[in-house]
Amino acid sequence: MATIELRQVEKKFGESFAVRPMDFTIYDGEFVVLLGPSGCGKTTTLRMISGLESVTGGRIFLNQRDVTWLHPSDRDVAFVFQFFALYPHLTARDNIAFPLQAQGENRANVDKRVQDVARMLRIEHLLKSRPGALSSGDQQRVALARALVRRPAAFLMDEPLGALDADFRETMRAEIKRLHIDQGATTVYVTHDQIEAMAMGDRIVVMSAAVVQQVGTPFEVYHNPANLFVARFIGSPGMNLLSGRVADGVVHLPGGNRVPIPPEWQYALNAEIGSEGQIVMGFRPEAAKVTDAGAMTAEVYASDLHGGYTMLHLALSGGSTDLVHARASRQAANFAIGTPVRFDLDPAMVRFFNPKTELALRPEVRLE
Repeated sequence: MATIELRQVEKKFGESFAVRPMDFTIYDGEFVVLLGPSGCGKTTTLRMISGLESVTGGRIFLNQRDVTWLHPSDRDVAFVFQFFALYPHLTARDNIAFPLQAQGENRANVDKRVQDVARMLRIEHLLKSRPGALSSGDQQRVALARALVRRPAAFLMDEPLGALDADFRETMRAEIKRLHIDQGATTVYVTHDQIEAMAMGDRIVVMSAAVVQQVGTPFEVYHNPANLFVARFIGSPGMNLLSGRVADGVVHLPGGNRVPIPPEWQYALNAEIGSEGQIVMGFRPEAAKVTDAGAMTAEVYASDLHGGYTMLHLALSGGSTDLVHARASRQAANFAIGTPVRFDLDPAMVRFFNPKTELALRPEVRLE
């Protein structure tokens, strides 16, 4: 497989940055997801790795070999597109075989490789069909088979599930993850779907406005976002972010709510804003525990039943602003709008951000 290294890689169109200078390494056998909203630069980054897009600056290395200016065919990578890109006049078998035939492989080897990859993806029965006769899910399997049959050093996938219906997406998500585990192939995967990224990636590169915002495991970007953008973007819904004021060791929040500052955060807050000042406090919906004896008060603004649980949307100050999303029991779906609710926060899941820089603060690390 392959290690892919980007050193100060950037892309400009005229004077505008599509990707600002970035440095990161994708290690051998790793599944890395480039995640962000439309226009953030994630697909441009993937295309620069593949050679389909030239770099404006910086270098790209594949297994320590500088491939920055090599043609895509000389980089030993396979690209899977969002819109299948199958040849409609060829059968599934011929579509899969095409890359090997283009490389001059002998017929016996082509037949064996096609049968092997078709068996792996369980599409042997589709080999004689043309793309127009296949479902979108089966077309994507054929497109994956065409990439896999080459046994490249790395797989590059540009939103390969974006054109599929929801049920197909879940099935193909599992297929791609299983293939990655079975093959151990280095994979770079582009998506705007943060749930997809969390489910599939070993690491996630979160991008916004042509800039890498954070690189980390799904656990890290979810529980310890680097800034307010990552906190909002990751999660469904995103992290609760409440503007408050620190005074006397307490965070004062809307609606007259007060949260004692956890001991491990006292030094960080004091160093960042002093004994008094504005702060943004963040916590995930599962950190809010609805209970009759809760220290915080709110009222129900809306509720969504998600089957096994209810997502309560709580107004801290009696209006539509300062909403808190709290994950509660199924029975909470019966709460009428305006119902008073009390809840507590799990202090271990509370995070703080500087409202001016929008960067996350880090708690004090105590050495035993």
